[in-house]
Amino acid sequence: MKFASLKATARYLEKQGELVVIDHEVDPYLEIAEITRRVHEARGPALLFTRVKNAGFPALSNLFGTWERTLKIFEPQLDYVKALVDLRSDPALAVRSPALGLKAAKALVHALPVQTPVSMGPHLQTAIGRLPLIQCWPEDGGAFVLLPQVFSREPGHGSMLRSNLGMYRVQLTGNDYDPGREVGLHYQIHRGIAVHHKRALELDRPLKVSIFIGGPPAHTLAAVMPLPENVPEVAFAGALAGRNFRYCDRNGFILSNDADFCITGYIVPNRTKPEGPFGDHLGYYSLAHGFPYLKVVSVWHRPGAIFPFTVVGRPPAEDSNFGRLIHEMTRSAITDTLPGVTAVNAVDDAGVHPLLLAKAHERYVPYEDRRPRELHTHANAILGTGQLSLAKYLCICAHEDNPGLDVNDEKAFFTHLLERMDFSRDLHFITRTTIDTLDYSGTGLNSGSKVVMAAAGPKLRQLSTALPPDFSLPGGFHNPVLAAPGMVAVEGPEFTDYAAARTQIDRLKREWENIPPLDGLPLVVIVDDAAFTGKTFANFLWVTFLRSNPSHDIYGVGETQVHKHWGCRGPMIIDARIKPFHASPLAPDPDVAARVQEMARAGGPLFGLI
Repeated sequence: MKFASLKATARYLEKQGELVVIDHEVDPYLEIAEITRRVHEARGPALLFTRVKNAGFPALSNLFGTWERTLKIFEPQLDYVKALVDLRSDPALAVRSPALGLKAAKALVHALPVQTPVSMGPHLQTAIGRLPLIQCWPEDGGAFVLLPQVFSREPGHGSMLRSNLGMYRVQLTGNDYDPGREVGLHYQIHRGIAVHHKRALELDRPLKVSIFIGGPPAHTLAAVMPLPENVPEVAFAGALAGRNFRYCDRNGFILSNDADFCITGYIVPNRTKPEGPFGDHLGYYSLAHGFPYLKVVSVWHRPGAIFPFTVVGRPPAEDSNFGRLIHEMTRSAITDTLPGVTAVNAVDDAGVHPLLLAKAHERYVPYEDRRPRELHTHANAILGTGQLSLAKYLCICAHEDNPGLDVNDEKAFFTHLLERMDFSRDLHFITRTTIDTLDYSGTGLNSGSKVVMAAAGPKLRQLSTALPPDFSLPGGFHNPVLAAPGMVAVEGPEFTDYAAARTQIDRLKREWENIPPLDGLPLVVIVDDAAFTGKTFANFLWVTFLRSNPSHDIYGVGETQVHKHWGCRGPMIIDARIKPFHASPLAPDPDVAARVQEMARAGGPLFGLI
C-alpha cells in the first residue's frame, strides 16, 4: 500500500484487524507506555488512544510492533527501493534484469522533493502543552517526542538536497527548559545535523530546525536510515512512500505538508541545557548531559492530526523491526561500500552499536598458514564506515572457512569464532576513542575503547558443552553457568573499583593456572547474576557487551604484552559486572504496572490484548 498520511495508515490497519481503538482515558505519564510495552510483548495490534489525559490529540503506538505488520505497511514499495539500492551497488543489473531496472525507476521518480503551497494555516496552530506529553520510564527527565523527524538544511544553501532528516531525541518538558518555549535536542555523535550545527556556529547564526511528527510511515523510516552523506533522507522518504516529499516554506522554516505536526524553532548558538535522563534502546537510562536546545517559534498541525509514538527499552522492541527492515533494504549496499566484506550484523540483543559481527574474505598469501591478515584490513574499513564506526566489539571471521555461516545466528557465529581464535594473536585494541553516546561502559560520554576479535583458519579447540569436573573457583566467585558451548558466566563479588577488580580477577587467573588448560571454555564472563545471564543467549549478549569496556574489562589467563600487543593463553575473561558509574537498567513503575494489569481484566479496556 502507498500511504499519504498516518490517518490513512491507521484506517487500513483497522480494516485489517491490525489496530484497536482505545477509548478509555489513559495517562501519558508512564501508563500509556506501560500499556504499549505489554501489548507489544504479546505481539498485539497497533493502538489508537483517543482520550489522552490533558492532551488535545489522539496518540498511536505499536504501529511497527510486529514484523508482519511492518511489511504490510511498506510493501510493495519496499521492493522498488530494494531494486534502487541494488542498482546503486551494481548498475549493470539494469541491463541484465530490465524488470529490476523498471522497479528502481518507479522508486526514483518519487525521489525529488516537491514544493507546494502552504497547507498549514494559523488556524491549525497549537502549543507544546497540548501535545500528548508522553513519559515512558520513571526516571526520564520529562516527556519526549518518541518518533521525531528532525529536519535541517546546510546553512548558506537553500536546496532540499542539502538537507538532513534524522531521528534525534526531542525533550518537550522538564529540566531547565522554559515550558512550552524551549525543547531539548539530543543528537549523538556521527549525526548529519551536527555538520549543519557546526556550520551555523562558524557563520555565527542560529540554525533553523523543523521537527516533523507523523505523516507517511516512510518518512519516519527515512529518518533512521543510515544513508550515504550525499543522499538526502527526504529523497529516500519520497522513494519509499511512492509519493514525492511535499513541503512548503513558512517564515523561513520548512514544513512537511504531509506531517501530522511540525514544531519549528532555532538552536540557540553556543549554549546548552541539561537533557535527559531517558530510558533508551540499550535497556538502560542515558543520563542528563548538556545538549543544544530549540527556541520554539511555532507548533503546527494538520486537521485530524494523530501523534505517533514508540516505547524504547531493552531489545527486542518495536524499533528492532526498523533495524531488520533497514538490513533488508541495504543488504547489497554493505558489499558495495566495503568490498570483501560479505555480511554484517549489528546485534540487536546487545543494543546494536556495542557488538558487530562480520564475515569477510581472507585471501592474503594463501600459500602460507591461514591466520587473520586481510581480515584486519576489512576490520579497519568497517570501523571507518558510517555508524558501523561506533562498534565497541567487532568480531570478524573469514568467509572461506564457512561460507554458509550466518552472522544473524549469534550463537553459531560465536561458536565458530571461539573455536578458531588464537588469543595470543587475534585480539586488537583501540583505546581512548569514541563509542556510542548512549553507552556508559566507557570512561566518559562518547569515550571508551574498541576491540577487534578476528578468526581465520582451522579449529584450534573443541568447545565444552558442560563444565569440566576440575573447574574450580576461588573465594568470592561462584555459581558458574554455561551460557553456550565454550562460554561460561561466573558470579563475582560486587564491583567497587578497577584496582579491586584486578586483584579479584588475578586470584581467578592463579586458580586456573594450576589446573590443565581450559581450552574448551575459552570465554569466561564475570557477572552479578549468573542465572539471569545464562538463562538465554540474548541475556548473555546483553550483559557481556553492554557492561564492559574492552580496554578496562578484558583479562586473560597467561596474559602477555609483546611490543605493545596484548594477548593471553586463555581463557579470555570479560568483567561484565555493573560498575558504579554505569547508568541504571530500566524497570517499570510497579504501581503503574499493577494498574495496567487491572485494565486487562474481563470487561476492562485491555481485555484480550495482554
